Amino acid sequence: MKAGMKKIAILGASYLQLPLVQKAKELGYETHCFAWDNTEAVCKNVADYFYPISVLDKESILLECEKVQIDGIITIATDICIPTISFVAEKLDLIANSSESAYISTHKLEMKNAFLKNNIKTPKIISFSNAGQGFTNQLKFPLIVKPTDRSGSRGVSKVNTQIELLNAIEIAKEVSIEKKVLVEEFVEGTEVSVESISWKGEHYILAITDKVTTGEPHFVELEHHQPSTLSESILGNIRDETLKALDALDIKFGASHSEFKITRKDEIFLIEVGARMGGDFIGSHLVELSTGYDYLAGVIGISLNYFKEPKVEKKGSSGIYFLTANNAYLQKYFTYTHSFEVLKNRSKKDLVYPSNSNDRSGYFIYHDNHRKILK
Repeated sequence: MKAGMKKIAILGASYLQLPLVQKAKELGYETHCFAWDNTEAVCKNVADYFYPISVLDKESILLECEKVQIDGIITIATDICIPTISFVAEKLDLIANSSESAYISTHKLEMKNAFLKNNIKTPKIISFSNAGQGFTNQLKFPLIVKPTDRSGSRGVSKVNTQIELLNAIEIAKEVSIEKKVLVEEFVEGTEVSVESISWKGEHYILAITDKVTTGEPHFVELEHHQPSTLSESILGNIRDETLKALDALDIKFGASHSEFKITRKDEIFLIEVGARMGGDFIGSHLVELSTGYDYLAGVIGISLNYFKEPKVEKKGSSGIYFLTANNAYLQKYFTYTHSFEVLKNRSKKDLVYPSNSNDRSGYFIYHDNHRKILK
């Protein structure tokens, strides 16, 4: 490696982190990747250095970062790395959100409490650590059950009865790291996410993304499209709520991904916020395609204490389709001669009805002048 080259620690090594590793190398930085060493660690042979250390092992990662004198530490599209990033950054005087912010932005119950404290409209909730305790009939069915500390639709399900609730709590608790579960009232409505970047507490909204899911019971994402087709008045209200939420969670640096539901009466409910880029290639690909802003370079720069105000333009529409048994008709588009630009595609295993994001069988990303509705 070149003398004086900036060194970046990247937490996570799955395909979701690959664009980050590639962008950092493209920009001329030395990449140090930390993750479990398994078949999904595709960044292992791409990063300059790979460390088979759990992203939850804060002390071991800190020790290695001290040894190599890391200049920045970052992740995208995953929540479980956020507390470790804040811990290491505080110890080494690097740029990241505080450990307190990292905790409340990765723990769904604490997050909801922060929303309520700051008068941000969000579904009613209660929390469980035991399926046989705590349900006080404070909530009305249907309900959404989810782990307090996971993402990617893991352990998420909709329930309509007390028996379904008890079963769903056990399933969610099984995938929860801390073995706790959040139950919230289900809000029927349109789903969107807001992609943002922050610098010293100043927030910049880059794009608003329309979402399509499998629906109940697990609500696994099938499509994402930018820009949103909601009315400008609703989008303005969503932007305002996003800024309030980021302040409520004390997110001062880096990417964020805020998820909302909008009812038929145009009521806006904030579901949750991730203090990182949206997964499913929303942050790593769609934002730049639809706005022209290099989001990856932006968050890398922030980790190295450098920021340039984003310039956002209208660059047409971008989106991603995920292949599952729910939409098997998409198979033809993996060999189809497209009238639109396909940037990236992957088709792998047999088609199944997914219970979480890992069950999806393939995807492709498009870019065009207009949104592509495929049938």
